[in-house]
Amino acid sequence: MDEHQSGDLVKELVLRLVPADSGGALRFAHRLLSSRLAPAVLPDEHALAESVKRRLAASGRPDDALAFADLHSKLSARSRPASLWPLLYLLDSLSPHRRGAAACLPDLPTAAPPRHAPRAPGTPAGGAALVSKDPDNIREIALREYTELVLDETEVSEATLVRDVLYACQGIDGRYVRYDKASDTYDLPAGVRVPGSTRTLVRKLCEVGWLFRKVRGFVSDNVSRLPSHAATEVGTVAQAFCSALQEELSDYYKLLAVLESYSLHPIPTPGSDSGVSGNYLSLRRLVVWLAEPAVKMRLMAVLVDGCRGLRGGGMAGAIHGHAQHGDPMVQDFMGRLLRRVCSPLFEMVRSWVLEGELEDVFGEFFIVGQPVKAESLWREGYLIQSDMLPSFISPVLAQRILRTGKSINFLRVCCDDNGWAEAATEAAAYVGTTTSRGGLGYGQIDALEALVVEAAKRIDQRLMDVIHKRYRFKDHCLAIKRYLLLGQGDFVQYLMDVVGPELSEPANRISSFHLAGLLETAIRASDAQYDDRDILDRIRVKMMDHGDGDRGWDVFSLEYDARVPLDTVFTASVMKMYLKIFNFLWKLKRVDHSLTGVWKTMKPNCIVSSPFYKEGTSIRAQFVSVLRKCQVLFNEMNHFVTNFQYYIMFEVLEVSWARFSEEMDAAKDLDDLLMGHDKYLTSIVEKSLLGERSLGILRNLFALFDIILQFRSHADRWFERIYELQLRGKSKLKTKSKETGSWLEGGRKAMIQLAGELFRKMGEDLDSIAKDYTASLDSFISQLPLQQHVDLKFLLFRLDFTEYYSRVSSNK
Repeated sequence: MDEHQSGDLVKELVLRLVPADSGGALRFAHRLLSSRLAPAVLPDEHALAESVKRRLAASGRPDDALAFADLHSKLSARSRPASLWPLLYLLDSLSPHRRGAAACLPDLPTAAPPRHAPRAPGTPAGGAALVSKDPDNIREIALREYTELVLDETEVSEATLVRDVLYACQGIDGRYVRYDKASDTYDLPAGVRVPGSTRTLVRKLCEVGWLFRKVRGFVSDNVSRLPSHAATEVGTVAQAFCSALQEELSDYYKLLAVLESYSLHPIPTPGSDSGVSGNYLSLRRLVVWLAEPAVKMRLMAVLVDGCRGLRGGGMAGAIHGHAQHGDPMVQDFMGRLLRRVCSPLFEMVRSWVLEGELEDVFGEFFIVGQPVKAESLWREGYLIQSDMLPSFISPVLAQRILRTGKSINFLRVCCDDNGWAEAATEAAAYVGTTTSRGGLGYGQIDALEALVVEAAKRIDQRLMDVIHKRYRFKDHCLAIKRYLLLGQGDFVQYLMDVVGPELSEPANRISSFHLAGLLETAIRASDAQYDDRDILDRIRVKMMDHGDGDRGWDVFSLEYDARVPLDTVFTASVMKMYLKIFNFLWKLKRVDHSLTGVWKTMKPNCIVSSPFYKEGTSIRAQFVSVLRKCQVLFNEMNHFVTNFQYYIMFEVLEVSWARFSEEMDAAKDLDDLLMGHDKYLTSIVEKSLLGERSLGILRNLFALFDIILQFRSHADRWFERIYELQLRGKSKLKTKSKETGSWLEGGRKAMIQLAGELFRKMGEDLDSIAKDYTASLDSFISQLPLQQHVDLKFLLFRLDFTEYYSRVSSNK
């Protein structure tokens, strides 16, 4: 049956029942049928039939009672079970109106009696006197109904107001009480004559309808968006919230149905003169009935306003904020509501910590994933959305939840390991039934924390086992220390020896392939050859970017190929920091290697064989003087480099490694491991003067290194020139006269002149280098006490343990 046919049938029914006022009755029927109210009685057909028969017999109509029983039995035999109850209920509800209209309308007076006329004994409230015996009080009932109709034109009765208030409570306009969009409220029109107290009472009662309208509008708006693409704006938490609100509204509908039943079926009032039933449901009684629903509806309206524009964990947190209340009724209501609302969130947590799955289609979870490369999965793959973190989950617990799921995904994606599944199953079984699907919920934070803690402990232990045993994390860290941090002494020495000549060439002429071959030669010539081949294959030569004036020493470096999953620790930024440390240590080793070369050049067996000792006192004194200056400067430089190198290699690298090794063994999860490694690397950088706060002193240190390398370069040229003079002197000795036993006079003078000029130039160069070196060293030592790291004070003590430099600096 379509809507048009239903309307026609309703109109025909109204015309048959109330032909005199079909317009108002039809509007009333439409309002009634549009209501969601339902009868507040049990659908018991036989009980209703017995009630009708008793009423007919008690009213003096036994024949009608027998006829009704006969008709009911015949219809019951031909109809389906429970199909006659709606018809009987409708007829029973309409029977007083039909009887009143049929019995009273022909005898109604044409005008109402004066409202203030005295009433005679036995006279009904309408003012008309009974002129004949009326055992059924039919005429009295008809006159009372007529009086109410007349009064409706001038003053609204309380029964009518009760009926309109019930309509307003379900968001429907009544005959008088209507919704005003301008004032956004339900109210009586100004022209309706009612006492001021009654108008105030109606407004107070209609507040429930205004709140109901707000809550129902929120639910309708969200439900209407679900089938469309805008469902992403709703989400599972919002859907659960709407479902919980709808359930509360269903209970509210049931209450209104009961109140509607009370308004349609008055309860007999004891002591009535006529014995007619009185109206039980008054406005003041309605206040009592709606007191508790008003509290709940007001609370739901507040929640609706607070949740607009929110979703997911943010919405759950906003609702949780209103649950901190001292009223037990409010606490029970909010707890019941939040258990429904938070159910999707707790299911997401359970799926994340036990399966590593983000089942978050609508972006409601406080953990969000983003596509990244495997090496960035742990650090950047998953983050916490603070605006989606509900307030009943602490930040510490949220971080633990995040790490547990990350560990599962790291094992699955980066380590290609499935052992986490067994660990997660064991954790769920250990915690017990609280971890089963649907077992976690709002108010069970302790159970949630127990599940997360147990799952995190077992899965993190699995991850640590895989990292240390299968991927040998500690062995790779040690390999980086030995080769990139130059801890393998014999390897470094061999490498310096074999690549030194090659690195002295311009950088753009050096072949990386040739250097790789030299690296392999250094490995095979040292104890490094006994290392695991997998580790040795990861050591590679790297040539940094260089310009036209750079030498091989300036751009040569080593790198270590850290593959998945080790590249989670040894990221590109971390390896860049290792490269920075390597370049610093390589420069320090180069300086030490250069000083060793100076010593080899000026060692005593070369000096004693010099022919200059056989010449005159002047040239010998000049030669001894420059050699002494050279020796003194060498000793100063060697003292500094030796002590500084000892500080770096032992007090920095070894001490930092010992602490990192302890933290590595004590790490419970990957975050602990990363934190320990970051501390290890930061300690090396800060104590090696490579930090941002040590840029000034580092420039002075590199200036010292450059002066030492300059000294090596000058020493090579000096002693090369001395060696040439020695060879020239030996060649002159072959042509000396056998009679005189001395050099030819001209050659001897020329040699002495050249040697004197060389030694003078050497002396000047040595004085200049010594002056620059002393100034740079003083500047370096003076800045050491200003450094932040406490270990640098021990470096100062080691470099100036006799306080020589301090005294010299104070005397200037």
